[in-house]
Amino acid sequence: MSKPISDFILNHYKHFNAAALIDAAKGYEKHLADGKKMMITLAGAMSTAELGKSLAEMIRQDKVAIISCTGANLEEDIMNLVAHNHYERVPNYRDLSPKEERDLLDKGLNRVTDTCIPEEEAFRRLENHIVDIWKETHNTNKRFFPHEYMYKLINSGVLEQYYQIDPKDSWMIAAAEKNLPIIVPGWEDSTMGNIFAAHCITGDFPPSIMKTGIEYMMWLADWYTNQSGKEGIGFFQIGGGIAGDFPICVVPMLHQDLERDGVPFWSYFCQISDSTTSYGSYSGAVPNEKITWGKLDIDTPKYIIESDATIVAPLIFAYLLGW
Repeated sequence: MSKPISDFILNHYKHFNAAALIDAAKGYEKHLADGKKMMITLAGAMSTAELGKSLAEMIRQDKVAIISCTGANLEEDIMNLVAHNHYERVPNYRDLSPKEERDLLDKGLNRVTDTCIPEEEAFRRLENHIVDIWKETHNTNKRFFPHEYMYKLINSGVLEQYYQIDPKDSWMIAAAEKNLPIIVPGWEDSTMGNIFAAHCITGDFPPSIMKTGIEYMMWLADWYTNQSGKEGIGFFQIGGGIAGDFPICVVPMLHQDLERDGVPFWSYFCQISDSTTSYGSYSGAVPNEKITWGKLDIDTPKYIIESDATIVAPLIFAYLLGW
């Protein structure tokens, strides 16, 4: 079978960050071949960067067992699904004046680097339907996690009328079809989180219908305990921030705070980040620093790729998918 992308990077990516990319991809491949599970964490604007074009197939092929992501990545994949044709690309974004930035706002276009998300067709289109689900939940006295509400929204079929990309390129659709576990720490720091807070303020429903970050950590503690076996789970981190910081701490919490014996460390670690290496920066810290925090062990395979994740992650996924 032809594998043009994999063959290209194997032939040309020999040194420095390119070699680190290959090493990390091969390490990921071996991790799966050894029967271990992998967590992928998503920070930054990876959904708006359309990572779903490769991540969705990773999910379908069971090459990722759980995802941790920011609230923005959770919602922006669905926004791209239903409003893609209304997005506007601004290739000269570095040259925009404050007046030009304000003009985008006045047109209802919120800029993420070179891509503007349309407020009416993306944010409000989702709001019109997700609020109904939140109200219905309040009426039944039930509570769910943020990602579970998004799964309900997708599975209801109400968004299908708006689809503007091939559904196979949406990682959230792929995740919903498998009921893939998702951790969304700090979900409140997202557009849907802000919308939820606004509706709580106006009295449409109470905040208690949304499960919290503490409950996410409690759930993750059980999941890791049940799924890690003796070998541990792999940790593939895209970007820095809370999407990675939050879930990686479950291992030292199980060891140090719950004083449980026999809990394995994370058994693979890779971070893709353009954060400058710095011992004063969590996102820029080298993997060895995580040993002192009880997250990784001495012999845990560790990789750091200092490059743009929008370039690197699709290449690694393509290698793993045999593309």
